[in-house]
Amino acid sequence: MAEKASVIVPYAAYLRVYEPLAAFPEPERSHWIAYAKRERFPTAQDEVRRALADLLPVPPVVVPVRESAEAFVAEVDGVTCVCPWRTRLRSWQSLAALTQAAGDRELALPQPVLDAALPPVVRRQAAADYERWREHNPDARPWIRTALWHVPVRWFVLFVDEEREFAKPETGEESGQQFVLRYRTPMVQARRRLARGLKVLREELEEGPLVDGLVDVGRWLEEFHPRSLVELDYGGLAHAIPEEQLAGDHSAADVAEGLAALREGDGERAGEAYERLTERWRTVRELQFAS
Repeated sequence: MAEKASVIVPYAAYLRVYEPLAAFPEPERSHWIAYAKRERFPTAQDEVRRALADLLPVPPVVVPVRESAEAFVAEVDGVTCVCPWRTRLRSWQSLAALTQAAGDRELALPQPVLDAALPPVVRRQAAADYERWREHNPDARPWIRTALWHVPVRWFVLFVDEEREFAKPETGEESGQQFVLRYRTPMVQARRRLARGLKVLREELEEGPLVDGLVDVGRWLEEFHPRSLVELDYGGLAHAIPEEQLAGDHSAADVAEGLAALREGDGERAGEAYERLTERWRTVRELQFAS
């Protein structure tokens, strides 16, 4: 077990929503009530390891046969909240996004590599299965969003620096322990900050990817209970990024400063905040090409 715990799969950061148990209809609510009473819960690393193990058979299992019954659990002001994994749904969505981006010159998996790792016939079957499933589940949405080798700037708009949690592994812990960097905020605050940020960007900048991305995140957040908890977790990136760089990462503060500067008409200060962000995440992205 110690050997398994020491293997950390890096690269991914997560935006999660934890909903109160009351938000779930029966019989799912009863499942999560019983689930939340467990003493131990699986981690994001456990989910990743299971997914990687499914890719080993020939042909690979790119989408789980059954939906996961696992979740992340958090206590919010004495109220139990859960964030269902929904691994099957997220696998379908990730596969669709990967296939759509196959022609991108900057894609980490060129078309020949993609075809070798995930044969076209397997991808076509998964896409057909997803279409059939969607016919019966048109309103399904994930509680978790994932980003590889970076944290999207739009995610930081939801948080402030005071909500930043940075923890170092304690001395003597297993080598599998890693740094933790995350932000947590009530849903009402996340929605309010997103609305303010979107207003500033639309007033001061042209429509573009950042505005479109914020609109997309806002629509996603509206799908959840207003008393939910929103979490940005650096996940495996906290293991991949050097300690000094991670400790000095205050990206949410830089985003907040940039928006405040735009609102005040201070283009120079906004540019400086944006430069700090782009340089920080350019450095992180370059890690994926390191040997």
